[in-house]
Amino acid sequence: MSPTVDNPTQVPDSTALREAAADRFARWAASGAAELPLPGGGRTRERFRALVGLGRTDLSLARLAEGHADAAAILQELGAAPPGPGERWGVWAAQPPGPGLSARREGTTWLLDGLKPYCSGAHSCTHGLVTADTGEGHRLFVVRTDHPGYRPVEDTWQALGMAGSDTPDVRFTAVPARALGGVDAYLERPGFEHGGVGVAACWIGGALAVADTLHEAARRRTDPFLAAHLGACDTALHAALTVLDEAAESIDHDPLDLLGEARIRGLRVRALAERVCAEVLDRVGRATGAGPLCHDPGHARKVADLTVYIRQHHGERDLAALGRLLAEEEEVRPAQEGPHPGRAAPATEGRAVPTGSFAGGPAKDGA
Repeated sequence: MSPTVDNPTQVPDSTALREAAADRFARWAASGAAELPLPGGGRTRERFRALVGLGRTDLSLARLAEGHADAAAILQELGAAPPGPGERWGVWAAQPPGPGLSARREGTTWLLDGLKPYCSGAHSCTHGLVTADTGEGHRLFVVRTDHPGYRPVEDTWQALGMAGSDTPDVRFTAVPARALGGVDAYLERPGFEHGGVGVAACWIGGALAVADTLHEAARRRTDPFLAAHLGACDTALHAALTVLDEAAESIDHDPLDLLGEARIRGLRVRALAERVCAEVLDRVGRATGAGPLCHDPGHARKVADLTVYIRQHHGERDLAALGRLLAEEEEVRPAQEGPHPGRAAPATEGRAVPTGSFAGGPAKDGA
């Protein structure tokens, strides 16, 4: 009998996980749940908490849903129509070193050629927002995935964690595209940083799911060490959720980033979320031992998924970008103002241009 995601006694293969996640994604996109509030519209906390909930339920679905929701926000911000009924969108903006995706004009049409890595939902999305090099800089393009020149490259997504996110490389051969915004419009819009916080919300949801196993263990057994690890995890997760809510409030207060705080805010939230997720993974493993990892396929998958997903954070590279912004901020502020680490002038200096994180959005395929 072939492994299936419905049989918890068997380990499903990557194709089964991908197809199951694609089915859940399609049902989610067709439901009212896909109509998340746009960031900066006064209900950003609701948007982020919905992403937390998706992450707690299923990180692969959260990855696909977050990409669709991010695409809807980008389309709105750059003056394009929102996703239509039955459409499923992805955002594919990773730009690792080496040959990538290029765009060329042919008459009045843009054509895309080359390889784009880390395209989450490559088999299940109907549309993609994809960055490509025009020779004058990178621009964002709208593509349909039903063109014969669009081809996911099989066996280029070998991850055990996030297997269901369906994130292979995609080969483009003369695929027609529509330009959206000018050079670097994807990176320079205020919502770029808002989207990065949305990714962190998914990570936090994944950490809550991993911590659920520890919570259940602590309920079943009276053990001071289990209780101590649970208390530490709860404290860290509470802090992460509080910071997420604070970020949502700040985004609603200044959606266009007129105060220039979005870059620092996004880097801080993502760094804190990644650290909290790493702590939860470590503490749950130390507290519960190998048992859940070896005998509970649901828990093992959650751990594997979260371990991969938080690597969307660029680690010391992102921390260095934050440190540079803070140092530059102090250099230009008059001495009488004193320190104010929460505010910085709008800048692209120190912005982490995509280097190959696997998912598609701020620091996803883009931050």
